[in-house]
Amino acid sequence: MSWPTQDELHEIRKIVSEMAGKGTEDVRVVVSPYRICPLGAHVDHQGGIISAMTINKGILLGFVPSGSTEVALRSGQFKGEVRFRVNENHKSRQTISKGEEINADKSSPSPDEFEWGIYARGALYALQSRGNHLAQGIIGYICGSEGLDSSGLSSSAALTALETANGLTVSPTENIEYDRVIENEYLGLRNGILDQSAILLSSHGCLTYMNCKTTEHKLIRPPKFLEDQEAEPQKGYKILLAFSGLRQALTNNPGYNSRVAECQEAAKVLLNASGNKEVEPFLCNVKPEVYEAHKFKLEPNLAKRAEHYFSENMRVRKGELYNGYSRIRGLGLRRSESLWRANDSFWSKFY
Repeated sequence: MSWPTQDELHEIRKIVSEMAGKGTEDVRVVVSPYRICPLGAHVDHQGGIISAMTINKGILLGFVPSGSTEVALRSGQFKGEVRFRVNENHKSRQTISKGEEINADKSSPSPDEFEWGIYARGALYALQSRGNHLAQGIIGYICGSEGLDSSGLSSSAALTALETANGLTVSPTENIEYDRVIENEYLGLRNGILDQSAILLSSHGCLTYMNCKTTEHKLIRPPKFLEDQEAEPQKGYKILLAFSGLRQALTNNPGYNSRVAECQEAAKVLLNASGNKEVEPFLCNVKPEVYEAHKFKLEPNLAKRAEHYFSENMRVRKGELYNGYSRIRGLGLRRSESLWRANDSFWSKFY
């Protein structure tokens, strides 16, 4: 099924048009899909190998330049309005009070309502921290696919909207770095580059296979796209999307950063044991043979982290050899932090 539908695009344009007092033809819409990670979860922050692709569900951000320095954003799911100015000096999230984050009504907003606009501020922080001068804000509205929430505005969508409004031309690889700045520096989340890289460097209908240490990547196409027409046809595949009803913001969960720290501590132990203590402590810098030779020196929890890293990297390599989605199992859904791609070239899709 095509996504977004024309009805969805018309509706978001109408809302932004009313907010800004401009015509619907002036409204741009950035599409930020959710993604699946068939193999390679929780190894990107250690420079591991991952696989990922987007699906036809996600978040839409409709916007127009505000004509001033003000940014004003509303959500289709949460009350209140996020407001700030692009000429403000933004610091990391820890210095922002919730009272500044959202102008809600007198009713008590839920914790989620404080969070939905944080990526927009983070996008401004990332652009400013890398020397970009912004003079133009945006008026925007976000909404998620029916049945799924829009509690987190995509960092790449926010970046693209601000870049477009200010006439900035930014490459996909540059936006990957900006996304990393938002999450690592601004939000304090020590995650990797899987989400933004997998989508900014991929194509619709293809599985992206990527080395997160070197950023080398390639696209794996479904069997029907293969040039060898004599190849034995394979059965089609379907992706089952199941929403558990549980919500957990990684930025509010210390367990994620603890997991990253444990992976790095395991890497440090293994590197020291092999006489390479000067090497940066990431598991991607530990050779598999070094791990096998010294893994007995790891404490139980560190051993568990290291085992996941090396076994998951092996699973990704084996999955890539099959070169077919129907043989890859263990699909898991996470929100995309990047832009939908609808052909084989590098471009950010607008409507």
